[in-house]
Amino acid sequence: MSRAKDVVELIARALAEHPDAVRVSEAEQRGQVVVELFMAPGDLGRVIGRQGRTASAIRLLAALAAERDGQRVSVEFRDSV
Repeated sequence: MSRAKDVVELIARALAEHPDAVRVSEAEQRGQVVVELFMAPGDLGRVIGRQGRTASAIRLLAALAAERDGQRVSVEFRDSV
């Protein structure tokens, strides 16, 4: 488990109305770590924020955490079905 995944999960659970529905997965593609955040549909809007500002901040923090591990990271936001 990478630091970037931990950061994304911590922030998402703090912002979510249903923190038990938060799931974070991690995969590597083309030398880059892809962190996928799955949340309840109502909570997804809270994490993305107005004009995507919260999502941008989460991506920035994940990138900084991944940089400490010598990695590059991409964060994707998904609805849980």
